[in-house]
Amino acid sequence: MSKFKILNDVFRKSDVYDLCFVFFKGSLLLKKVEDNLYVPNFDEIKDLNIIYENKFFIGELGNKSCFTVEISDEIDLAQNFKFLALREVGALMEEEIFLAAGRASEVLNWDRTHKFCGKCGNKTENKKDEMAKVCPKCGNVMYPVICPAIIVGIIKGDKILLAHNKNFANNKYSLIAGFVEAGENLEAAVKREVFEEVGIKIKNVRYHKSSAWPFPNSLMLGFFADYESEEIKVDGEEILDAKWFSKDNLPNIPLKFTLARKLIEEFVKQ
Repeated sequence: MSKFKILNDVFRKSDVYDLCFVFFKGSLLLKKVEDNLYVPNFDEIKDLNIIYENKFFIGELGNKSCFTVEISDEIDLAQNFKFLALREVGALMEEEIFLAAGRASEVLNWDRTHKFCGKCGNKTENKKDEMAKVCPKCGNVMYPVICPAIIVGIIKGDKILLAHNKNFANNKYSLIAGFVEAGENLEAAVKREVFEEVGIKIKNVRYHKSSAWPFPNSLMLGFFADYESEEIKVDGEEILDAKWFSKDNLPNIPLKFTLARKLIEEFVKQ
């Protein structure tokens, strides 16, 4: 498949072969053919008698247009169809499918949480010329919400700092991460989050790459930084443990589709 591409024509009409990302309670509908999973097309959706209110155009995969819909009622599925949690999609399918599904999930979350105007409380409408909602009463325009967050690989000689969050299962360790606060630049956010969570100071903060993280609507911005001073002192609330690891003794780390895993693998390569 070619790279997932976002288009501006959000009101392009679909045909039966366009892909439809159908969500129910946060899970994505997929079709199983032998040992492979696929996103169904509209012809297959029609056969399942799926009823939905809004349909959003989210981009293209290869030569197929992609749309997303959300259903509120449980449906009887044919044996070769199943709903899969979005995190499982990332673990089992190609990265471009996860990114497309993530965009679909973010758009649906925005649609679900912006049905009424935040200014006057009136019911909103979908804007006709762009991906936005508009209040017909006061004219307030609401775009899809994206929450920026940083994640950082901290390097000390030939070791990287990995931390165990209280919400991690299977004794997993990952990188320090957190949301950017209002009025804060990215470098400041990196230094603040590191000091708050593990009590150390860092230097040489440098951007590496970014990735969407649709849980529910984050944009993860990945950095590397060098250790400067202070001893590790975890906050005990969010972070329960943090240690320096060499590439030869890494603990259980995040799955391959995550930006955290990609940063850790970049450390291993270097």
